Amino acid sequence: MTRPYAEVIGDPIAQSKSPAIHNFWLKKLGIAAEYRACHVRPAELADYLAARRADPLWRGCNVTMPHKQAVMALIDRIDPPGDAIGAVNTIIPSGDSVFAGTNTDAAGFLEPLAAELAQTHYFRMARIIGTGGAARAIIAALASHNFTLVVAGRDPAKARALLDELAPRGEHHAIDIAHFADPTDFAFDDREGCCDLVINASSLGMQGQPPLPFDWSHAPPGSIAYDIVTAPLDTAFLKDARAKGHRTIDGLSMLIGQAAVAFEKFFDAPPPREHDAELREILTR
Repeated sequence: MTRPYAEVIGDPIAQSKSPAIHNFWLKKLGIAAEYRACHVRPAELADYLAARRADPLWRGCNVTMPHKQAVMALIDRIDPPGDAIGAVNTIIPSGDSVFAGTNTDAAGFLEPLAAELAQTHYFRMARIIGTGGAARAIIAALASHNFTLVVAGRDPAKARALLDELAPRGEHHAIDIAHFADPTDFAFDDREGCCDLVINASSLGMQGQPPLPFDWSHAPPGSIAYDIVTAPLDTAFLKDARAKGHRTIDGLSMLIGQAAVAFEKFFDAPPPREHDAELREILTR
């Protein structure tokens, strides 16, 4: 390889859509560089980073499951908001073999909610399913926008610890994920003027993974369903939400949003977002 390149690392990685996104933008801008996927197992992470330190063509990498926290001990500096979130999804060389890590997941997650968050609400609540690296970014992002959070995981103690760390102010709740599987007869009040989100921040519902157990009687009228899973793109979670009359946001929205922030760091140019419709069409073929 003789051209500058960036890449995405993870285990597994074959399903990643990041190469298609970044290479689409590189082609549109006429930049002579490449973005690829690299399968890195947990035991190989340190060796991978050591090899990239010696490669002058390497422009950085995105980090996906299960490495977003493990890489933090192997790089030289963690920049905001990665330090506050406690998870890194983007690493860039920063001169003199210094590797700097940051997090673009929070910005990518919030991007499709910008119009909603620009409104004034008298109450905001988010039900977040998952306690992994992506959930960390989502918890931190929504806490900064004055949401009351309910975090559900297989281990409620882990969910509680995340809230204590990332959203120490406010009355937030940690529960077992099984709570949302069974119907409820809770009578929601008039939700006009509220902002309610239901977010799948886990791998449940992804190809090869068990389905996400969520009964939509737990979602107030007018809720927005947001699934970060991208394979399949139209998950059962989103289909069920639409059937109940809820608005939906799919995983490509966050993926493209976080990739846009990383792309500029890698290649020193903003991505051509005017082509988003064409990009989404390519990614959903």
